[in-house]
Amino acid sequence: MKFFHLSDLHIGKRLNDFPLVEDQVYILNEILRAAERERPDAVLIAGDVYDKTVPAAEAVMAFDDFVYALHEMGIVIFAISGNHDSAERLSFGARMMDKNGVHIARVYDGSLATIHMEDAHGTVAVTMLPFIKPSHVRRFFEDITIETYTDAVRAALSKTALPPQNRHVLLSHQFVTGAQTSESEEVNVGGLDNVDAVAFEGFDYVALGHLHSPQNVGRETVRYCGTPLKYSFSEMNQTKSITIVDMHEKDNVAVSTIALTPLRELRAIRGTYMELTAGAFYHGTSLQDDYLHITLTDALDVPEAMGKLRTIYRNLMKLSYDNARTQSSRIPDARAAAAARMPLEIFADFYEAQNGQPMTAEQSALMQALAETAQGRRDSLLDR
Repeated sequence: MKFFHLSDLHIGKRLNDFPLVEDQVYILNEILRAAERERPDAVLIAGDVYDKTVPAAEAVMAFDDFVYALHEMGIVIFAISGNHDSAERLSFGARMMDKNGVHIARVYDGSLATIHMEDAHGTVAVTMLPFIKPSHVRRFFEDITIETYTDAVRAALSKTALPPQNRHVLLSHQFVTGAQTSESEEVNVGGLDNVDAVAFEGFDYVALGHLHSPQNVGRETVRYCGTPLKYSFSEMNQTKSITIVDMHEKDNVAVSTIALTPLRELRAIRGTYMELTAGAFYHGTSLQDDYLHITLTDALDVPEAMGKLRTIYRNLMKLSYDNARTQSSRIPDARAAAAARMPLEIFADFYEAQNGQPMTAEQSALMQALAETAQGRRDSLLDR
């Protein structure tokens, strides 16, 4: 059985205030062309379909067109909500669509949907776990202590039967410990949202969403497929792709990728204002159309540089300077390293310095729970 693994479409996203729907429709059509060639049995969409909980009409229409085209090819669709989605809005009509091979995870209610598919090797069971927090799960498991995201995922999956003769696929939208992040992602402070990969034991393939760089975590079959487009300049050297999962007999899973070419690239260029405005620099290149981060190396700031450069580079997104003034104002490496430390680590060091001994395991758990509660309240305020 063959799957396409996608995630983090973020339809409707704006980057540096540039709308990306045209680029997103283009890349969704590239995925459809790949589906025509490869003929997967199903497409797995592991969350963050939209960039906002209340997506714009054009974003909803783009996803509707994409799903309809896949359905017309006879391809089964599985989709879960991510932390950017509204689970309630995304799952509207899900019970009706289930009957037509479009399976969208409903709002988490203490149980998970598992859909069974058949091929020459037997049964493939696809379980859909939408994005969850410990607070989402606790009320359904009052007899279990759920303090961390790992606890929450383990509890949510505990009701899912995993018969050993079947092959099991899981869709999940969480931050798995050890994975590498990008600038375009939202990650909780202190690593509070980390999930240990051991929570996914028993699944032959785990289709992850949430992180934007394609990567495996722990084993080849626990995988982030990454975004189909580059959503920050930290990703500009990545090759975005579709992850293809070929499930043969039990314990025989092959993972490969198909590269995706965007409508416009994200690029970074640098030089003096005079160099970058010389016709020989940009003629015959795609720089006039690509999304750009330009770094000027002029000793003095150029008045109205952004507007002037946009007469040549129409999709200039970001302008920086690299000169003696900016170099002298940069944070020293030691301070930057300290700023990158997790708050719980900093508090643990402070506690030990004040008390002459490290925190106990119970105290550490209490601090983590308090930090999680504070993060939850912050998320609630941001969602309003």
